[in-house]
Amino acid sequence: MKLRLALSCIALSSYSLLTSAGPLEQQLAAYATEAKTANPAFAGFSAARGEQLHITRFGLGKPETPACTTCHGNDPRTSGKTLTGKHIDPVALSVSPGRYADPAKVEKWFRRNCNEVLGRECTPLEKGDWLAFVGSR
Repeated sequence: MKLRLALSCIALSSYSLLTSAGPLEQQLAAYATEAKTANPAFAGFSAARGEQLHITRFGLGKPETPACTTCHGNDPRTSGKTLTGKHIDPVALSVSPGRYADPAKVEKWFRRNCNEVLGRECTPLEKGDWLAFVGSR
């Protein structure tokens, strides 16, 4: 009886944690599922890999945007600027906490920016790593 009660409590608290997760956490969970499907050895996202993705000059997409830092700068806590001079709010979660509230908007910007920088869509691993990076700043 006590075991059944304990298991019920664990199940209810797990359900409550899942349902109270915010949009960013839900998005990361979806990326984790996709990453695990693509690579069963997937062990989690890495802010360090996300930072490397952010600062690396790929030169595979548009020539004028070889890296994320071209528009977003080296420090994700500071504002960036598009090539046309338009202001970009900081991408760091600590400075722009509502930035990742809309999963459709997050996907829209990943699709656009990854194609411009990498010349292709980002993988779920790259998206999760980058979000881990900006979430750690």
